[in-house]
Amino acid sequence: MKTAYVCFFWHMHQPYYTDPVSGSASMPWVRLHATKAYFDMAHRLEQFPLVKATFNFTPSLLLQLQEIGEGIVRDLFLEHTEKPAAELRAGEKAFLLKHFFSANWQTMVHPFPRYRELLEKRGADGSVLSLERGARLFTAQDFLDLQVWFNLAWFGYGSVHRYPRLAYFRAKNRGFSEDDKRELLQWQRTVVRDIVPMYRRLLDRGQVELTTTPFYHPILPLVIDTDVTRRARPDLPLPVRFRAPEDAQGQLKQAVEFHTTTFGQPPTGLWPSEGSVCPELISMLPPLGLRWLATDEGNLARSLHADHRPWHKESNLYHAYRVGVSGQEMSMIFRDREISDAFGFIYHKTSPDAAADDVLRRIDRIVRDVPQEHVLIPIVLDGENPWEHYHEGGEQLLGRLYQAFSDRAPDHEGTARIVAATMSEALAAMPPSDRLSHLHSGSWINQDFKIWIGHQEDNRGWDLLGMTRTRLLEVSPTLPAERAKAAWNELYAAEGSDWFWWYGDDFDTAYKEEFDRLFRTHLRNVWTLAGLMPPDVLSEPICGARVFQDIDLVTHPVSFLNPTIDGTVTDFFEWRGAGFINPHPPLGAMWKADGLFTAIYFGWNLDSLFLRLDPDVQSSARRDGLTIELHLQSPGDQYRIAIPMHPSPPQSYVLSRRSPSGSWEDQGTFTYISHHAVLELAIPLGNLKLAQGEEVRMSIVALEQGLELARYPHHQPAVLTVPGPEFEATVWRV
Repeated sequence: MKTAYVCFFWHMHQPYYTDPVSGSASMPWVRLHATKAYFDMAHRLEQFPLVKATFNFTPSLLLQLQEIGEGIVRDLFLEHTEKPAAELRAGEKAFLLKHFFSANWQTMVHPFPRYRELLEKRGADGSVLSLERGARLFTAQDFLDLQVWFNLAWFGYGSVHRYPRLAYFRAKNRGFSEDDKRELLQWQRTVVRDIVPMYRRLLDRGQVELTTTPFYHPILPLVIDTDVTRRARPDLPLPVRFRAPEDAQGQLKQAVEFHTTTFGQPPTGLWPSEGSVCPELISMLPPLGLRWLATDEGNLARSLHADHRPWHKESNLYHAYRVGVSGQEMSMIFRDREISDAFGFIYHKTSPDAAADDVLRRIDRIVRDVPQEHVLIPIVLDGENPWEHYHEGGEQLLGRLYQAFSDRAPDHEGTARIVAATMSEALAAMPPSDRLSHLHSGSWINQDFKIWIGHQEDNRGWDLLGMTRTRLLEVSPTLPAERAKAAWNELYAAEGSDWFWWYGDDFDTAYKEEFDRLFRTHLRNVWTLAGLMPPDVLSEPICGARVFQDIDLVTHPVSFLNPTIDGTVTDFFEWRGAGFINPHPPLGAMWKADGLFTAIYFGWNLDSLFLRLDPDVQSSARRDGLTIELHLQSPGDQYRIAIPMHPSPPQSYVLSRRSPSGSWEDQGTFTYISHHAVLELAIPLGNLKLAQGEEVRMSIVALEQGLELARYPHHQPAVLTVPGPEFEATVWRV
């Protein structure tokens, strides 16, 4: 009988927002995530004692939980909450209106009538005009209710279940008093204080394994040597070389020590920040008592390729490997990317039952297809950010999964024993027998380090970091021990990955300038603690003026098309003048690597609507289970075309129309489709019953086993206008 060890590995992380010199923090995300995901995840697992899991805590997060729980550090958002609503000044009112709707509106604002009412009263766009309008319309009671709801909405299901007063406040809904607000903030602090003891109890009873990350979440390969970048991306421009392996060792040593003090046991495993690995890292780990580390399956594939070994997921992924030189070897585990990413980007779009069924179906398929008798299935992902997108905060999905694992040991059919285990339990049961002679240097994102280096903003940050470190090295021997330690800790904080995550054009956030300011604050603190005058350059923003790019920007056609529907790009001019939809995922805190299409084109002539999808060659392994749906909605009708992407190219497609009852009715089968190098199709306009000048809303949806994987455009359909004979003349321009 096969035995499968399903290893849930939840990574909990926040950058170090605290400014130790001022004793304050500008952003509230540690405090607010504490009352939601950090508490919820432990609370849910407590209810299923047969299920085991691994949680990874970055020490920078644990330190801030301690600071908040003890009241040592207060953040700017907390100060604006505590201010009596009747005493708010104009600037404070503007702050509340701008920032106190910072939550997922669909799952954390709209479900609560009063919070939604306040958002509608302010206006959804958050522009200067809406803030001015809100300041005029909001009463003192409105501002007080907003102060309460911003904090109340961030309490997750775990704390609401455990502390009935929170449910009372939700039911009260409006008309809160200042005493209500003070009580709510006391409950918030109680929840923050509960978190570490909850995980310690789970650890003591053997239900969880707790692991660590380098203290301030640096990209260790880049701290060791920024030139490591060239191994995966020799094309990137780099900053002045930063090389500090001693800092990498220091961040690891401090992490292990702080983790041991916090939880009473040392960690045995490591999630290197962003899954970033390189060969030089491995020898640093055994002396600290660390026995295993984890990263992404893409790094395994690249490592095997460099060793001239073929990549076959079922044979290669679901067991551990030995890495490192003899005497300093580590066990290494590689995450299943598809299942892990599905929690972050797919399952919130469907029902908890469908999501849980999909997880179990994938696990059953892996157990069936993997040749060895013992199977290790690592599901590794962010343990906090995904749940904001779930209407029930993930409570129902995790409950259904954990219940299934409680019931499925052994499997009902008797063909396999499937257990939810900690990483160390799985490694003890199936120690690595294979060895990687080469370890690729890369992160979990595209198996390189481009997110954190290479852009001029990133490189400027590394240059300032290097300049500051050089000066600290010079003066450290002359400093009192405590001041030297404090200065080095601030340098380590500046080495954190999060500041560089937001530099460049990979991601965007409303708080980008604040992340920039915090990075430079940590660097200025190094100089201040060292008794030196911070250079003026540290007061100059690194981020340039932001140009917000609409990720859903749709470029409309400018001329009629007449492509040959043969699945190949016959020549450059065939699709010239076509419209274009950006297939890349939206900018945001979490990385979503769709990797399905590199380009999406569309266009018209007077007879047909044309569509072209250019598949990403790297996603070819996923196409077998994919279906692409084209949805078209006119004022009077809705149409759908479903196209399976299996290896055998479709020779036809069925056009369906939604009936008044809601069912789909076939309108005919058409052969105007071809899928080879690209997918091309044509839809006769006559069969769509569209009038010239009529607006049509178009969406392209990628489905995997019936679950939505991606949607193009990402946020809202493209709005097209059916062309008439004068179309080209109306859009003609030099």
